[in-house]
Amino acid sequence: MMGRRYFKGRNNLLTIGAGVLITLLVIFIITPILGLFSRITFDQFIASLSDPVVWNALVLSLFTAGISTFVIILVGTPVAWINARHRYPGREIVDTLIDLPLVLPPTVAGLALLMAFGRMGLIGGFFYNFGISIAFTTLAVIIAQIFVSVPFYIRQARASFEQLDAMYENAARSLGSPPVPTFFTVVLPLVKAGLIGGAIMSFARALGEFGATIMFAGNFQGRTQTMPLAIYTTMQGDLNFSITLSVILIIISFIVIAVVKFKLRGYTPR
Repeated sequence: MMGRRYFKGRNNLLTIGAGVLITLLVIFIITPILGLFSRITFDQFIASLSDPVVWNALVLSLFTAGISTFVIILVGTPVAWINARHRYPGREIVDTLIDLPLVLPPTVAGLALLMAFGRMGLIGGFFYNFGISIAFTTLAVIIAQIFVSVPFYIRQARASFEQLDAMYENAARSLGSPPVPTFFTVVLPLVKAGLIGGAIMSFARALGEFGATIMFAGNFQGRTQTMPLAIYTTMQGDLNFSITLSVILIIISFIVIAVVKFKLRGYTPR
C-alpha cells in the first residue's frame, strides 16, 4: 500500500515537473513573438504592406525561395534515392558534404560562394570573361538559398526512401516495369508525404536566409533584398516596416510548420 502511494506521489511530482518545464519553454519562445505583435496595430501593418520596400522584399523572397525549392527537388530527389538505395565508393563523404551547409556559419557560406562564383572566383571568373556576372544578382540569391537549404530536403527524402520497403520496387520490376517508370509510378507516390515535408522545410529555410545572401548577393532593393535583409535595413529607419516583415515571416513559418506536421502525421513508409 505504501509502495503504491510512493510511486503515485513520485509520478505526480514528475508530471508537475514536466508541466513546469514545458510551460517555461513555451513562455520563453512565445514572449518575443508576442512582443513583435504587440508593437504594431493592424492599421499600421496594412499601411506598411503598401510600402515598396516591404512589397518588393516579399515578392522577391517568395519568387527566389520558390525557384530554389524547385531546383532542390529536381536535383535532390534522385541524389537522395541513390544514396538511400545504392552503395558506392565515397558515399559517406558525399553525405557529409551534403550536410556541411547545416553547420557552416552563414557568413562563411556566403564568403565561400563569393570565392566560387564571384568575378574572380573559381567558376564565376570563367563566366565573367563572357560578360556574365553571378555575384550580387538575383541569381546569386537563388544560389545562396539552394546552398543552405538543400540538406533539409535531401535528409528528409533519403530517410523516406530508406523507410520504404524495397519489396514494392522488386515486385514492380518482377512484373516487367523498368527502373525509371517504377520510380515515378511506385516509389514516389509512396514517399510523397515525406518529400513534400522536406520541400516545405527547404522553402522555409530559403525564405529566412540572411547571412549567405548578404555576403554573396548584397542588399539591393528589388534585386537581392529579400525579407530578412529588408528587416535588417528598415530597422534602422522605420521600425514598423521591419516589424511588418517580421510578422509576415512568423506567420509563414507557422503555416509551414503546421503543414509539415499535417503532411507527416501518421506517415509511415512501408
